[in-house]
Amino acid sequence: MSTVQKTISPVDGSVYVERALAEAAHIERTLAAAHRIQPSWAAMPLPDRAALLHRWVDCFLSHRDELLPELAWQMGRPMVAAPGELAGFEERFRHMIGIAGPALEDRQVGVKPGFNRFIRRVPLGVVFTVAPWNYPYLTAVNSIVPALMAGNTVILKHSAQTPLCAERLDQAAREAGLPEGVFQILHLGHDDTARVIADERIGFVAFTGSVAGGRAVQTAAAGRFIGQGLELGGKDPAYVREDADLEHAVENLVDGAFFNSGQSCCGIERIYVHHSLYDRFVEGVVETVKQYRLGNPLEPDTNLGPMVRTSAAMLVREHIQEALARGARALIDPGHFPTHREDSPYQAPQVLVAVEHGMRVMREESFGPVVGIMAVDSDEQAIELMNDSEFGLTACIWSRSEAASIAIGDRLHTGTVFMNRCDYLDPALAWVGVKHSGRGCTLSQVGYEHLTRPKSFHLRTAT
Repeated sequence: MSTVQKTISPVDGSVYVERALAEAAHIERTLAAAHRIQPSWAAMPLPDRAALLHRWVDCFLSHRDELLPELAWQMGRPMVAAPGELAGFEERFRHMIGIAGPALEDRQVGVKPGFNRFIRRVPLGVVFTVAPWNYPYLTAVNSIVPALMAGNTVILKHSAQTPLCAERLDQAAREAGLPEGVFQILHLGHDDTARVIADERIGFVAFTGSVAGGRAVQTAAAGRFIGQGLELGGKDPAYVREDADLEHAVENLVDGAFFNSGQSCCGIERIYVHHSLYDRFVEGVVETVKQYRLGNPLEPDTNLGPMVRTSAAMLVREHIQEALARGARALIDPGHFPTHREDSPYQAPQVLVAVEHGMRVMREESFGPVVGIMAVDSDEQAIELMNDSEFGLTACIWSRSEAASIAIGDRLHTGTVFMNRCDYLDPALAWVGVKHSGRGCTLSQVGYEHLTRPKSFHLRTAT
């Protein structure tokens, strides 16, 4: 078994980072330190923890000029888009710090003469965060910040594709003066990741990744009775109603489908359009997609980078070819994108019509720059098709009617319903999936509930 982790850059196929995987003694020291320091960290006043975490953000962002090209080299996102992740990182980080007080305050349960009764949220201990490569900073924030603010300590295992992101967070934590052991990182293989999950000192696992990865986490935690937050896959749908603002829908849904080369759990992978708008919508989408510039993400005019690896691009190509073999039509000529190569991660965007739900591209998570578009005759048909999926992360409705959007949203089997926007996480709202999109919740005050446990105080004050 290899003891070295290699990160192959999608930019040029070179080995960009090599890191030794943590040995058993290192893992043990990390677990022991996190477990040992946790009670004193939890005892620190909340404003003091908040001050340290705000300083952490400041230290992290002071390295902005180094962070941006590292993102491009590790996972292929164009430099022009990379600042958005850092802006979102800061927004989410500071928001979750700011709401910690209300989220963690004692909950009074009503007046009862002679008694003081309340519920207190208390930390779970050591939180193990397993973060993905596609939004390596944004997703890590979701569990790390509320876990620490709630009094837990955190061990972060980042994707093998983005190890420098873990190291940058660790570097900034040290610069900010977080006590030793409060936040630590480990570079781990699959077997050692499972062993850490199974360790009795781990109180919660926060995992973002594939459905198969989520199952592996559940298997590793089996019998331990600990909480698991699983942010898994998506096949997120959009519905363009007959009263939609067509131009707005086209612009935003193309971005929702192809931003980050379609490598987003809440990216748009299937679109249903009222038949009265269908032809004009499809025409607008095709013209907008043709404006992308696929290429080296380090070049300033590139706004569509390579996928993370060739095997990921091959899956997208399989989905496209299977759909074409079953009667779908491709509206984008890959030749329009000179850097598209079938033996590389550089995958041209594709728009498919004449699709149906028997095709893999409409059922399986493609996680790449391809979207299928179908015409529908009614809200009822759209709802039925949107719900016809094993995933349930987000869904979006494009309409001028808020009442209609809420009525439709009430019937959708998803964790989030958008109106006239998509592919966005608002840190004030609960981020949650249903079905194969996962379990648990991050962000918002509700997210704090999953990283703490309730402890009841029933105090008799009169004899």
